[in-house]
Amino acid sequence: IAAVGAVSYYLRSKTTEKEQEGAYNMNEDNEKYKIPPSLTSSKCPYRSEVALAVRLALRAGSNMIHHIENKGTDLEHSEEELGISTKSNEADFATAIDVENERLIMDEIKSQFPAHAIIGEESVGTGTVPPLTHDPTWICDPIDGTTNFAAGMPLTCVSIAFCVNGEPVLGVAFAPATRELYVAVKGMGAYRNGRRIRSSSSTDLTAPAKTLCNAVVCYEFGYARSEASVDKMVGGVKRILNHGCRSTRSTGCGVLDICYVATGRFDVVYTGLAEEGWKPWDYGAAMVVAEEAGCTIRSLIGAPGSDIFDE
Repeated sequence: IAAVGAVSYYLRSKTTEKEQEGAYNMNEDNEKYKIPPSLTSSKCPYRSEVALAVRLALRAGSNMIHHIENKGTDLEHSEEELGISTKSNEADFATAIDVENERLIMDEIKSQFPAHAIIGEESVGTGTVPPLTHDPTWICDPIDGTTNFAAGMPLTCVSIAFCVNGEPVLGVAFAPATRELYVAVKGMGAYRNGRRIRSSSSTDLTAPAKTLCNAVVCYEFGYARSEASVDKMVGGVKRILNHGCRSTRSTGCGVLDICYVATGRFDVVYTGLAEEGWKPWDYGAAMVVAEEAGCTIRSLIGAPGSDIFDE
């Protein structure tokens, strides 16, 4: 109740600021965010789901932009007004806008597709992730990169995936601060702001083979804090640097990490050397984007099929 009250106050106050300051208007980018015709045609079996996912991602993203743009200014709101609540530890938390975005997304999905299952990060919390069955299932992360969002950093996004027969077939990710909308449907390609995307390795067939030595490597540490886990995570980066690579990066947003590999901004991303591996909402949507762009996703640890999302 406190979180919902906080976000209601927060959004009301931002509406007032918009009237006073002429704040950012998401509608200005309507042309940029148009769904590619191939994904709205009768040949796309998930065109209704695509339309819903894009609409919800844009709406949820509009809830985020005011805080990101006002962080560090005299319009900034406090952490108390953000409604921050911790989960597994102080590094793992949610804001009231995470909760509000997930409520928005889940309510709209239930209204349009009442028979579909939904797996949401905030509704699962620290509990066990429900198994992915053969039923139509949505997987959503209302704000991926919550730490970045709370700090006012631009690398954060809304992520919505749709699965059929236990497999992600549709992915939508929207980064409101960078104004990038990723949309992908299995077998029908991946797009960023309406333009077809492909990984660098799949677009330039004449380029020298990509190796670790000339690769930009992205990694994420997550929330593990035990000495043994920290040693594993830091040790992995140390071995990569000792071997040699072009550079390393860590953005704090797993969905965008994968989308950046799909567009050639990164060459590879990994996580999960300790207990900090990604949950389904961290990669469900981006997985479709990456694979449709010509990338490969594999599990680092565990037997094939040990996680149904790795099958």
